[in-house]
Amino acid sequence: MKLSLVIALYNEAGNILPLLHNIVEALDSVSYELILVDDGSTDGSADIIQRHLLPCIKLVRLRKNYGQSAAMAAGIEAAAGEFIVTMDADLQNDPADIPMMLEVLLRGKWDVVAGIRKHRKDGLLLRKIPSNIANRLIRNSTGILLHDYGCTLKIFRREFARNLGLYGHLHRFIPVLAAVQGARMTEVEVRHHPRVSGQSKYGMGRSVLVISDLIFILFLQKYFQRPMHIFGPIGLMMFLTGSVMSLYLLMLKIGGERIGQRPLLVISVMLILAGLQFVFFGIITEILMRTYYESQHKRSYHVREVVTYNAVLT
Repeated sequence: MKLSLVIALYNEAGNILPLLHNIVEALDSVSYELILVDDGSTDGSADIIQRHLLPCIKLVRLRKNYGQSAAMAAGIEAAAGEFIVTMDADLQNDPADIPMMLEVLLRGKWDVVAGIRKHRKDGLLLRKIPSNIANRLIRNSTGILLHDYGCTLKIFRREFARNLGLYGHLHRFIPVLAAVQGARMTEVEVRHHPRVSGQSKYGMGRSVLVISDLIFILFLQKYFQRPMHIFGPIGLMMFLTGSVMSLYLLMLKIGGERIGQRPLLVISVMLILAGLQFVFFGIITEILMRTYYESQHKRSYHVREVVTYNAVLT
């Protein structure tokens, strides 16, 4: 199987038949499978798919609505293709762009090719502006210079897609998760169409969640394998600051001044205790990190290839 197209859908009954038609027409020259993940739809989406099953279609039905990240993870797990494509089911992504993206990936030996929605057909106030703010924030924070993190249309080499670790609402951060594995990424402009049926599942409320997810992603990207490097310096700085304050107060006490009513005394004690807690928390997270890797025999590194004298093993 050359290509696995993974589409997570939730209440997209009006879009399913046009979607299937567009995919079959666009990928007629590619060996592919289509994995449709029904994320607990209540509008009969799964029934429509079952009535129009083709040999290349696999329907994965989740027991309830888990969210897009979990649905994408379920589809990727079920995929058998050498390359995995993710796409939305709302007809805004165009499957006709997939052969071009596959060609770019193979020609440039990339691991991930991400789409940039050209002439995006979404509302300015509720969709474009929040998305642009989120893209800029993620780009500047992570150092991964992609322009459209919210575009679902992406193509991956199988080994990278299978190890993304999608939980919660982390699908927006897929490029960061791939970069943690050492993926080589590029981006290309893709077409974007207006939604003609169904309702968007996005809104201003989700923009707020980006901030909390970004904090976790930054920790995952920079400190997951060395958590003591973030908790240790903070704890030591707080402990030393509190100790200097306490030493200053001790000198005042020796000089005969009263320090019991000084707010500085309370602050110094709190800084010392908080600093110790941060240091101990760093030690605990180091132990948890080692347990995570060693108990499951996970590697803390990813090998791209091994080159020998007469062969290349990948």
